[in-house]
Amino acid sequence: MKTICKRLHRGDDLLKSIQTLAKDQHIGAGVVLSAVGCISKGMVRDASGVTLRQIDAPCEIVSLNGTVSAIRCHLHIALSREDLSTVGGHLVEGCIINTTCELVIGVLDGWEIAREYDAETGYDELIFKELAT
Repeated sequence: MKTICKRLHRGDDLLKSIQTLAKDQHIGAGVVLSAVGCISKGMVRDASGVTLRQIDAPCEIVSLNGTVSAIRCHLHIALSREDLSTVGGHLVEGCIINTTCELVIGVLDGWEIAREYDAETGYDELIFKELAT
């Protein structure tokens, strides 16, 4: 597995930065191995798949996990507020880096992520495809 390490800076949008990195590095299939840093404000989508929740306070990134590819990223984030309460959800645009984010992505050899319509969910879902060797 190849690893990609990148430091994000104040003002960077976390999701947009990961998407750009995935496209620039031609990532077929990857996973977030680590993300440590903080945001000045955030935005997440809740489990309904519809409702966006704005977070208007600085928070520590305590967890970021999910899949990364040049075609699509599916990421969930957990954030810790100043009172140490936690909030999280599906990462969307609007999580703005405060001071830093140290990001480590593992690129999965021999795999790519594609999209396929799922009649049961009604969404184009991610699927993993093993590449021929």
